Formats: sequence, C-alpha cells, structure tokens
Amino acid sequence: MNLKFNSSFKDTKKHYIILDGLRGVAAVMVVLFHLLETFAMGKHAEQIINHGYLAVDFFFVLSGFVIGYAYDDRWHKMSLKEFFKRRLIRLHPMIIVGMIIGAILFYFQDSFFFPAISETPVWKMLLVMVIGFTLFPVGRSLDIRGWTEMHPLNGPAWSLFYEYIANILYALFLRKLPNKILAVLLFICGAALIHLAVTNGHIIGGWAINTVQLRIGFTRLLYPFLAGLLLSRVVKVGHIKNALFWSSLLLIVILSVPHIGGEEHVWMNGLYVALSVIFIFPLIVYIGASGEIEGKRATQLCRFLGNISYPIYIIHYPMIYTFMAWVAKNEVMSMTKAIPAMILVLGSSILLSWASFRFYDVPVRKWLTNRFMSSKSK
Repeated sequence: MNLKFNSSFKDTKKHYIILDGLRGVAAVMVVLFHLLETFAMGKHAEQIINHGYLAVDFFFVLSGFVIGYAYDDRWHKMSLKEFFKRRLIRLHPMIIVGMIIGAILFYFQDSFFFPAISETPVWKMLLVMVIGFTLFPVGRSLDIRGWTEMHPLNGPAWSLFYEYIANILYALFLRKLPNKILAVLLFICGAALIHLAVTNGHIIGGWAINTVQLRIGFTRLLYPFLAGLLLSRVVKVGHIKNALFWSSLLLIVILSVPHIGGEEHVWMNGLYVALSVIFIFPLIVYIGASGEIEGKRATQLCRFLGNISYPIYIIHYPMIYTFMAWVAKNEVMSMTKAIPAMILVLGSSILLSWASFRFYDVPVRKWLTNRFMSSKSK
C-alpha cells in the first residue's frame, strides 16, 4: 500500500498528482479566506478573496471525480463494508485531531465574537469534543460557541459530515445508476443550485442543523459530487501543457473575484457563483486531470500541497477562532496591523498540517489498514 496516494488499493491506476496540488491550492485559499473574513465583520460583500468559501464546492467536485475513478470498476471484488472501512481510514483520523485542537484552544477564544464560551463548563466542552470524534452533529443545546454550528469546536467539519453522506449515497445507490439517469439527477440538482444562488446571491452555509442550513448543505453537496462522478465516467482526459499552472490560476481567480452587483442585484453574484460551480470547477478538474507534471520541483510541490490539503482544511479553523478572539480583545480592526499575526496563523497551520500528516495521519492510517483491511485490498 502507498499511503502517499491516499488509496487502499494496490497502485494499478494512473494517479492524478495535479489534482492533489489543486486540492492543496484550494485548502490554502480557504485559510486565507477565513483569516480575511475576520475584518469583514459579517459584511460578505466587502470581504477580500470574496468567493473563497466555494473551495468547499470544488472539493466536492474533486471528491466525486476521484471516488468514481477509484472505485467504479472495483465493486466486483469489494464489499460495502470494505468500502466504508477504506473511507473511514482515509478521513477519520484527522477529524479526531481537529476536534482535539479545537478543545485545547477553546477557552482562549473567549471574546465578543463567541458569546457562549464564557458560560460553557469544561464537562460540556469535553462532551461536544467526544461527540465530534464521531462526526455526529450537535443541536442547539450543545451550541457552546453561539454560532449554531453542528461542530462548535471545529466548524469546517460540517463539510466532512456531507462528504460522508456523499460516500454513503455513492456506495448504496449512485454507483449503480447508468450515466443517463445520473445526468438527469445532475440537471435537477443544478437547477436547485441555480435557484439557491440567484435567490440569495450566494450559497454560503450548510454548517447548522436546521431546515435552511440543511437545504444549503445538500444543495452544495449534490451537484458538485454528481458532476465529478459523471465527469470521471464520460470524459476522456486530454493532454494539456502547463496544466498545473493554468488550472491553479483559474481556481485562484474564481475564488478571488470580488462580489458582483449590489444589494439590489443579488442575482448577479448568485449567477456568477452558480456558473462557477456548474461549469468552471468541472473544467478545472478536467484540465488538472489532463496534464502531466514535468520536473522534480513541480512534482514535490504537488505532493506537498496534496499531503497538507486535508490536514490544513480540517485543523486550521480552531486557530482562526483564536485569531478572531485576539483581534477582538486587542481591538485590532486594521487589517494592516494584523498582517504579522495572519502570517503566523497561516505558517502555523501549514507547519502543523505537515507534522500531522507526517507523524500522525500516515502512521495511523497504515496501522488501521494493516489491522482492519484484508490482505487482498492493501
């Protein structure tokens, strides 16, 4: 087994290393988006890297593509139990680390941003942490931060909750569907995505357990995941030169475009969001899958970005909470004055992500694979 390639199968297929690099680029953009979000003070239209939150939707496209490519033709020698074990081994160790980091930093985050922290006893925080280990969402009675998050210690874990749902849907139903039926579902989900985006002007949300947020979460999940899955089945990758550069540049530009239109024309920004998710993100995945890495440095860069991509996404936000509390306590309302602290948070997130991958994630997944997977599938 080669854990660098995030697979429990023997390496019998081409590995799309550029897609690893793109996942890392998107993850770093998420960190930057969240750092800058502090100074928007809830005014999303004024936020720099305005559409950085769409990196989550890009992750879902990537997930659908990779899952379909890796597993579609292997069900004749793989049971449902084996599939779920593989996915748990791949994803769950870092979820636990993210919750632990969230618990360690929790009481350092007490500020006006998080009104419930000062009133939260330790036993309740620890209970939320233990529940978080399972990725089961918590309701309002355990909202220890005051933001109605389903995972108050580590907000971005909401997207992993939906990632697990996507894996379950794929294993039980989607893998069995012919491409025509999948295309019909994709069209319906695309229409729902357009309606949500154009109506609201964005598709921000999905992190809470209520009717509105669940609708947003499932809408954000279904089209991208289905698009990636169908893309893996029907599109033959080409040969695009400098694919890493062009796909990374396109992704960064899409996530960085300023808010379009004002409050009276929310549909304009919504249309941009919908078109980005529906057309541009699958195109970026296609470009990335159609390229080859040339040179040792480019290969090392893609591997590094791929290695830290999941860890940095799942562990950075407790440090963002802490950064926000520092800004509030010290009344640092000038972004310029906060640049050193922002660099520190970004650098710490990258370093901790690399260390987590190298000294925890890889060894733990290797042990779990040897312990729980059959020798045929290692």
